Amino acid sequence: MTGLPPVTDLATWQKARDELLVREKAHTREGDAIAAERRRLPMVEFDGDVPVVGPAGPVPFRTLFDGRDELLVYKHMWWDGAPHQGQCEGCTHVPWHFRDASYLNARGVSFAIVTTGAWDEVAPYVEFMGYPQPWYSVRGVDGPAGGDMGYLTTYVRDGDRTFLSYSTTARGFEVASTSLGLLDLTVRGRGETWEDAPDGWPERQHAGWFWRTNADGESSWGEDGRPVPQWTRPGAGPVTTLGRQGHCH
Repeated sequence: MTGLPPVTDLATWQKARDELLVREKAHTREGDAIAAERRRLPMVEFDGDVPVVGPAGPVPFRTLFDGRDELLVYKHMWWDGAPHQGQCEGCTHVPWHFRDASYLNARGVSFAIVTTGAWDEVAPYVEFMGYPQPWYSVRGVDGPAGGDMGYLTTYVRDGDRTFLSYSTTARGFEVASTSLGLLDLTVRGRGETWEDAPDGWPERQHAGWFWRTNADGESSWGEDGRPVPQWTRPGAGPVTTLGRQGHCH
């Protein structure tokens, strides 16, 4: 097999591992310091009564707190009118990894998913995917409750007052997509072009290349592909179209 690290004895491996550990510990401490600064960010107050739509119809955004003081939301992008296989593969990556909020709840933090999709399209998709977490449509709702999708956003409330406290950007969602961090521990990593890989490693592909596959399990971003987790869902068979129109939002 090509593209493998050099072979050595255990003592040599341990020495190299210990040297890397110094950098890993520094990285951890810097992450702790950044988290401390994140806790000190100012907040933005907004109207917690802005209506969002869920299984019970329109409800105030503050409903998402479910009686708790803090709220973590994933903002899921949506392709209007697209069938299940046409929905965003990147956004599928996040909620599929995070299917139980028990530990968040025990800490006084609620979790929900919002999307710009119309509820009559979102509801059957949530049922098909088998998502246990609460979903809501924020179609037509401006930020901070709505706004741009594709991010993790945190909120806090003080009685009836609601505040935006933090929102990720770009790769910030990876904290919830645990498979990416686990792949970073492996020899071949994510197999993406942006990664620094030794010469002779297998050819790298575009970011997220393995998030969508065809019925044979091959990476496919064409009309025959589905987001990977969908192949485990009842009734999910081969497809010939993504049915996408317009833009994902």
